Amino acid sequence: MIQQQLRRSGNSLVVTIPKEEVERLGIREGQLVALEITPLETRPVLRSDVRKVLEESREEIMPALRYLAEH
Repeated sequence: MIQQQLRRSGNSLVVTIPKEEVERLGIREGQLVALEITPLETRPVLRSDVRKVLEESREEIMPALRYLAEH
């Protein structure tokens, strides 16, 4: 699956196909292709070791987090 960001071109929104994919698929300019458009939401994911440290120190750091949230 290719994930690309929409860009404006005049009054339209466009999506580019990376060169590597063009070559892999053997497609060329002017050729018709089918696309399935699905909006994506990306969220950062913590590495498991970082998540473990945060979970283990949660009670210890909560007062500092509360302070930061209030100020």
